[in-house]
Amino acid sequence: MNRLSRRTFLKHSSLAAGAALTIPRSSSLRAATTAPAAIRPKLAQFEYAQVRLLDGPMLEQFDRNHRFFLGLDEDGLLKPFRERAGQPAPGPVMGGWYNDNPAYDPPKNMTGYIPGHSFGQYLSGLARAYAITGNKPTQEKVQRLVKGFAPTVTEKFYVDYPLPAYTFDKTNIGLLDAHQFAGDSHALPVLSRAVDAVLPHLPAGPQTREEACAVPHKNISYCWDETYTLPENFYLAYLRSGDARYRQLAARFLQDKDYFTPLSQDENVLPGLHAYSHLNALASAVQSYLVDGSQMHLRAARNGFRMIQQTQSFATGGWGPDETFRKPGSGDMGASLTKTHASFETPCGAYGHFKVTRYLMRITGDSAYGDSMESMLYNTILGAKPILEDGTSFYYADYNNVASKFYHQDKWPCCSGTFPQVTADYGISSYFQSPEGVHVNLYVPSQLTWTQNGSRCVLTQRTEYPYHPEVTLEVRTERPESFAIALRIPAWAGPGTHVAINGKAIAEEVRPGIFLSLHRTWKDGDRIELTLDRTYRLIQVDPEHPNLVALLHGPLSLFAVGETPATLSRRELLAAQERSGSWSVSSGSDAVTLLSYPQIKDEKYRLYLPVSV
Repeated sequence: MNRLSRRTFLKHSSLAAGAALTIPRSSSLRAATTAPAAIRPKLAQFEYAQVRLLDGPMLEQFDRNHRFFLGLDEDGLLKPFRERAGQPAPGPVMGGWYNDNPAYDPPKNMTGYIPGHSFGQYLSGLARAYAITGNKPTQEKVQRLVKGFAPTVTEKFYVDYPLPAYTFDKTNIGLLDAHQFAGDSHALPVLSRAVDAVLPHLPAGPQTREEACAVPHKNISYCWDETYTLPENFYLAYLRSGDARYRQLAARFLQDKDYFTPLSQDENVLPGLHAYSHLNALASAVQSYLVDGSQMHLRAARNGFRMIQQTQSFATGGWGPDETFRKPGSGDMGASLTKTHASFETPCGAYGHFKVTRYLMRITGDSAYGDSMESMLYNTILGAKPILEDGTSFYYADYNNVASKFYHQDKWPCCSGTFPQVTADYGISSYFQSPEGVHVNLYVPSQLTWTQNGSRCVLTQRTEYPYHPEVTLEVRTERPESFAIALRIPAWAGPGTHVAINGKAIAEEVRPGIFLSLHRTWKDGDRIELTLDRTYRLIQVDPEHPNLVALLHGPLSLFAVGETPATLSRRELLAAQERSGSWSVSSGSDAVTLLSYPQIKDEKYRLYLPVSV
């Protein structure tokens, strides 16, 4: 790894961030020809450069990932591509899943599983990081990687390669983001050649894992490809390049027969499917709606996500124990608490979850998708352990009755690729633009800069939420302007939730489960004070285990650490007290300490607690 000192990194990043406050940059560097979408959503996404995270855990996590991937050895990243192209391949062997290995023998030995698989995601994460910070070394690294990758693009790469669609899909988004966000003029021509290279190794259309296994195959991993996730990024390639070939390829790989059509008809076909990739596939259905106007695919995405929330999700918002959706009514979710420590595929699942909820909230304007995003943030990804220098990565969140945070046994797994992408997306998940003004979705220390009615506006958010209930938003404008600032009021918010402007309570009713629109003429220095009544509530693991419950406080799922009584009462749990950054539940002479997921380090913990009837 090329070491990049924190001082040098912060110097470049802080200079760029400071410039972004005075002269907002466009983070989109569009092709000369782009394509229109059929649908314009209710809410628009801000550019990466328009949202600046301020000091807090989200900025710390983003900066750590940015610094880590900026320091990776470029020859090491390119080595598997150069080797498979028969070219000189200097640099270190990264190992794990990332490089070819003659000892690869799935599922017993996964070293050498998918050579080069996450290269495109690392490229994407760096391109988005450049769009956020304006850090020139980051842009230069992205462009060098594209330049180094270009000569390796050959059909030979996919010979005897188990998951061509899986790896190409990541290459696709990496090159698209290098073009869009890092201004690389070579990225789209390289992508066109990369498509030519992979197409001979793809099936005629989407395949289920069973269909892939029915074809003669070298080993079990040839059954695991994910052709059904291809359409999302093919649609994005069409939108960003204007090349109709990508739109045709997107339509070719939509998994309608086995997945989207039954979902659109409200048939739950999730049980037994690989959890992350099929949640991620819902993003392809959404893009089919946005680009082609397909109402069927929008219904499929909305129904599928609802089924995941209602039948597959833990109290944290995570889903898919052992990476598999479970049959409703089977009690499998509760049973998993004693059978596995692989409860939720965290960075990958959070990345897909954020994407799908962003899409659906933009289309519908429904604040419930923001509530879901918030749960995923505070209860899963924000508590992920950092990637280590040798590629050792956090992978699974553990909800077992005797649980711990642990690293994956293989270096450079899939979650090492989605981790930098999801942390780069924190800012664009926090605010959205409507024709009337701004929607505030996540309550995080941050600053949004945009133009409203021709005036430059800045909205600065300061908060220690969710550990404290208060959120303050300050408006700065060049001149008074009339527009709306809509605040997401979570569905769990209690009756003590209130909003004031410049110290005076608003006249509008504050109702849970909506975006509360504050439309007025805003003046420079106006302040919004939001106080969220963080209620306590209990959520059972599934209907078959009604007496196994998790305690939540506001958006936070609380995890018991240390010894716990054999049973607690619901009344005792709901009487929990917050003290000095942790929570305490009294049961007779015993006291149970609970922590949020980001607070847990090396303690053993338990999410679901047994309660008396």
